[in-house]
Amino acid sequence: MNIFRHRPLGLPALTLLLAVAGCSAADDSPAVAAPRPDAKTAGMCRNLHQELPGTLDGQRRDDPAPRSAYTAAWGSPAIILRCGVERPARMRDPEADGVEVNGVGWLLVKRDDGSFRFTTTLRAAYVEVTLPKERTAHGLTPLIGLAEPIKKAIPEGIARSH
Repeated sequence: MNIFRHRPLGLPALTLLLAVAGCSAADDSPAVAAPRPDAKTAGMCRNLHQELPGTLDGQRRDDPAPRSAYTAAWGSPAIILRCGVERPARMRDPEADGVEVNGVGWLLVKRDDGSFRFTTTLRAAYVEVTLPKERTAHGLTPLIGLAEPIKKAIPEGIARSH
């Protein structure tokens, strides 16, 4: 079993990290492909879908089309959540960055377009959250708002790749 290490980044450090993110052009309307999880993961994702907040980081929930129990979005440009994604290859990297927010571990990946992608760790299903660069000014606020629903719907454990 390969578990990446969590670096102790506090909210101020991550806010600073997010604030200095690169400034390349980003597409304001990302394509949102719904994951195709196995039956066990699908059940957890449907439970999460019911628990997700109506607002996140001050943004109203407006799920992307096509509607799916495996995707959710807030604001424009959208904070995108996908549940039941495959394990990211980056999780096998012992140098990968991770953070813990209110009891939920996340793999942190800065993307070339200035956005950040977070994927849950040590949960029975992988949940991916993408923060567009325009939504990074509030640091971890979106992850704070997602912690309780994730803890309630996705138990701790090791997710199987499907």
